[in-house]
Parts: sequence; C-alpha cells; structure tokens
Amino acid sequence: MGSAARLKGAFLAGASLLYKNRDYVNELNVFPVPDGDTGTNMSMTLKSACDAVNAVSDDSIEEVCKAIASGSLRGARGNSGVIMSQILRGFTNHLKDEKSISVDLLLEAIQKAKDTAYKAVIKPKEGTILTVIKALAEKADEVSGSKDDNIAKLEKVVAYGDEMLQKTPDMLPILKEAGVVDSGGQGLMYFAHGVLSYLKGEEVEISFTDSAGGKSSNINLKVVEDQDIKFGYCTECIVNTATTFKDNATEEIIKYLEGIGDSLVVVGDDQYIKIHVHTNHPGRVFEKGLEYGFLTNLKVDNLRLEHQEKVIKDAEKKAKEFAANHEEEKKAPVKLKDIGFIAVSSGKGLTTLFNDLGCDKVITGGQTMNPSTEDFINAINEVHAKKIFIFPNNSNIIMAAKQAKEIVKDKEIYVVETKNVIQGINCLIYYTESDNMDTIMNQFKESIGNVKTIQTTYSIRNTVIDGIDIKENDYISLGDKGLLSTNADIVKSISEAFEKIHEDKDSVISIYYGEEVTESDANKIKDEISKNYKDIEVNVYEGNQPVYYYYISVE
Repeated sequence: MGSAARLKGAFLAGASLLYKNRDYVNELNVFPVPDGDTGTNMSMTLKSACDAVNAVSDDSIEEVCKAIASGSLRGARGNSGVIMSQILRGFTNHLKDEKSISVDLLLEAIQKAKDTAYKAVIKPKEGTILTVIKALAEKADEVSGSKDDNIAKLEKVVAYGDEMLQKTPDMLPILKEAGVVDSGGQGLMYFAHGVLSYLKGEEVEISFTDSAGGKSSNINLKVVEDQDIKFGYCTECIVNTATTFKDNATEEIIKYLEGIGDSLVVVGDDQYIKIHVHTNHPGRVFEKGLEYGFLTNLKVDNLRLEHQEKVIKDAEKKAKEFAANHEEEKKAPVKLKDIGFIAVSSGKGLTTLFNDLGCDKVITGGQTMNPSTEDFINAINEVHAKKIFIFPNNSNIIMAAKQAKEIVKDKEIYVVETKNVIQGINCLIYYTESDNMDTIMNQFKESIGNVKTIQTTYSIRNTVIDGIDIKENDYISLGDKGLLSTNADIVKSISEAFEKIHEDKDSVISIYYGEEVTESDANKIKDEISKNYKDIEVNVYEGNQPVYYYYISVE
C-alpha cells in the first residue's frame, strides 16, 4: 500500500467510481418512485470526505485518515451514508497511527471497518451493506496469511464481496421479489473496485462531475410495514472517568442492557462511554452506568423510536471547531429563547407554510437530496434557542439528524421522527407550549398518529407490487405503509387511494400541489372528493414540492 499519498489516491479512486455510478445505485432502490437516493447519499457522503482529504498534506497518514473519518461523518446523508461513514471510521482508526501501510495491515483495517459498522447497528439486518462489508472482512482474514502476492489477495477480497452481493436477494425477500441486489451493498462494491483499480496501477479518472450508470427495470416488491418497539423510554447518558475504564467495560454494559431493552447503542473511548437504549426501566440504566464512573448528558424521552442512533467519537472536537470559527458571535452572545424548530422540506409553498407555523429554520432537502449531518449542525447553530426540535420529514433523514444531535453539546436537541412533510406540518399546527419536553414529544407523537397521508407521483418502471401490475409512467399513490393505488388517470389514482384509508371520523382533507401541477389541477381532485364525500372539508394549498404531484393529509 505504502504512503499517505497512496492512501489518499486509493480513497479518491473508490469515491470517484461510486460517484460515477450513483444513478445506477439509485435505481436499485426497490420502490419504483423517482426518488431513489442510496447512490446519491453514499456518493455525497464520500464527496464530503474527498473535500477534506484534498485539503490535507500527502505526507501524513494520520491526517489523511482523520480527514476521511471526519469528512464522511460531517457529510453523512441517509441511512446508507451514515453506515458508510462508520465503515470508514473503523477502517481509518486502524491505520491512522501507522508510518506506512502494508497490504496485510489494509486487510486488518477492513476487518475493523466491519466491526465498527456492526457495533453501530445493534440489530443488523443481513442482506444489506452490512452483509457485504462482513464478506469483505471474512475474506480479508482468510487471505492475510496466504502466500498470494499482494494484489492477488486484494482481488480475492473484492471478488468475494461481489459474490456475496449477488446473494443478498436470498437474504431479504423484498430484494428477491424486486429482482435486485442491495443498493447499499452495490455502492460499497463500486467503492471497493475503485480502490482496487488504483492499487493495481490502472489508470483511474478522479472526477465528481459525470454520472454514468445503467438502470434496473421490471422491479417488484412487497411493501414492508413498520415494526413496533415494545420498550417505551428512550434513555441516554454518557459515562465518564477521569482516568481510563477497566477492560471490557463497554462489553459488560452492553450485556446488561441487552437484558432490559433494545435499540441499543454503546460506543466510546478510554474516558467516556455513550449509552442509548430503549427500555422500560431508565433508572436501571443510570445505576449500571454509575458502576463505571460519573454520568453526564442524562436524558429520558417517553416515546417510541424506530431507528438506531449513532455515537460520534470526536463530538467534542466538532464543537470546539465551531466555537473557534464563530469567535465574533461569542463576543456578542445572542439571547436564546426556550424552544426552536427546524424542518426539512422542499418547495416554496411548503417552506412558507413551515415558516408561518413558527419554524425557525427550514433546510432544503427531502426526497432526492437528503441533508447531511453538517447541514443539520449548521441549522442548529443558526437557531437561537436552548431546546430545538427537528422534523426530518423523511425516514431516510432521521439518522443524519440524530448524528447532528450527538455532535452539538450546547443545546438540547430532540429529533421528532416524522416520515413525511404532512406529519411535520401536523405537529406544528397542533403544537402547544409546555415546559415539559416529554409532554411536547407526546403531543407530536399524537399529531403524527392522527393524520393519514397520501403521496402521489409516477412510476419510473414496469413492476408488480402485491400482485398489482404497475406500468411505467402510471400514477401511483402511496400511503403511510406503502402502495395504495395505481392508475393511468391521476384523479382516479388519488380517489382509489382515499377510499382505502377513509374512515367515518374523517373531517378535513388538505391537498398540497407540487411544482409540476397547477391549482386548477388540484381543484379537480378537490371536486372529485367533495362530490363523493359531502361532509368532508377539502382545502387546496400551493406546495411547489418536486417529485410528488400531491401531498394529501386526511384527518
């Protein structure tokens, strides 16, 4: 492997190949709507790391490693981007103290990358990017002691990753029905092939401007419903020690907490351990932590969470960097209000609505461009409030928001797990002030549960979902748990969708029309619903959102 310059070159080559093929990785997203973003998220995560890498010297392996880790952390977008950042974190942590890098050391680093990724996700699902990084690590361990030459070792590792990627549909039924491999795993293998090509001495174009990738077609899938979590309290704390923890402290804590909860994340270093767990007994969590040191950052939220939180090892460093870059603001401190709000949205109309509802900062993003962790950090620092609620408004954005929460230490951050814009709007419409954060979070949870949503777009491919044939360019209407209807006529698609979710208690429908339709088009939807449901009030609003012709809320 060699020097820092070689490490830098190999990383840039891997990132560049993934970037060029991001459209193809996007197309592997199983649902046939035009917002597949795994490739975009992973490539933008790596591009952020590339920017950091290009800013450091070629002479220091440590600096290159730190740039890769911190750059991918700040730029992490979506679930796939967050996991990729953890893979890179484990990989670079193993290399950063070395003066030179051998291929066998590189193979060890791949194994550490796998360990870090799996530790970050307490309940890993096989058939995903995690399966692929595990395969790379297993083969790396196997060939490290062989008599093969260095390149042959790496070729075997990458070949085995490709082989395991092709098996992911056998591990996840949704992939098998769709006829595709896992998109995150495919993105990781593009990165691995780019690295290998560079190390083999092949000519590799480093570019982040062109995108060339094929498309998948005739994809089919089942709609996967959300899984409930039985433990009611999201419990967090940081265990601190003035010296160093005893050996196996983290493992002992994990073993104990696995017996009283789930959604567990326990990560730290020699002097602190961050705990996140969903449990019915928060007190037991804190008592266990006190066996190892003193506690800070204690927090208990009475809510159900569905995604894992990440712990950021260099959180304090990020906070110090921000403080150093905003020295003038420190000299003239701004008075902080008690509570502020941040929402993710796109479209002029929706942005205006969020602002009118009291949102302090709207981050542009959503279906086709997920905000990064750094986008959330910047937004948090722009909101002058002691406590800030974030509405990600997309299930694929929640993890990045939570990473930002871990980095920012001078404000209390609460991530409300809104999965679409309608849920975020509803939370703010029915928000009432309270000094109790649990009370507010419960309000938001109730607001999310009280609204049903329809999102209408078009199909980008021929496919079959639950036995229903969908043709390319058909209008498809999605509900909170998957496909509701499909039709060549958009009015019929929405009408059929509404009939499936309609309840007698429904009294208000709000239609937010997107940038590709007009108010007149939206009024046709309104008239059709009003004709058949005379007791329901139907309102039309300008949303200007991309991708989706209509967002519709039903209450």
